[in-house]
Amino acid sequence: MKIMKSFAAVFCLLLLCACGGKTIKDPLNYQIEPFSYQNQDGKTVSLKSLKGKVWIADFMFTNCNSVCPPMTAHMTELQKKLKAENLDVRIVSFSVDPENDTPKQLKAFASKYPLSLRNWDFLTGYSQKDIEDFALNSFKAIVKKPEGEDQVIHKTSFYLVGPEGKVLKDYDGVQKVPYDDILSDVKAAEELK
Repeated sequence: MKIMKSFAAVFCLLLLCACGGKTIKDPLNYQIEPFSYQNQDGKTVSLKSLKGKVWIADFMFTNCNSVCPPMTAHMTELQKKLKAENLDVRIVSFSVDPENDTPKQLKAFASKYPLSLRNWDFLTGYSQKDIEDFALNSFKAIVKKPEGEDQVIHKTSFYLVGPEGKVLKDYDGVQKVPYDDILSDVKAAEELK
């Protein structure tokens, strides 16, 4: 009898999901740890302030001489596509070199791209250890600044975060950015609000 009730409950859940329209296939569901950091304007951005919003995150730094410029260019393109679809999504870029990336430095970096800071926060205001631990615990992403080096090793993915502060999906942010998949998943995430 318990098996029948369980089966009926699962069937109803599947039916409800199917009726809800879009779904995110195989969500990661990584819970993001609480954070409270500073953006390029010196304003506080926190997990709490992002609650109820769909957002896309990445890791970058302003002195990066390899992957960060193309990632930021691709995120800028994604921002345009999101706007064209009337999708109200925040973008959050976490600096992986917080000792060098001051709010002023982040703002200067952003000014090199045709992006809008209306819905894009470049974050800093934490220690190197904090961002390394945060990236690993929240995004399952490695961030490491080797001793005596000015470049930082970091993951190059874009992460879709749902309104409950969970990482739902990750995507290549450097080469073949799957814009259409991201837009489709954002629309599905919007339905979770």
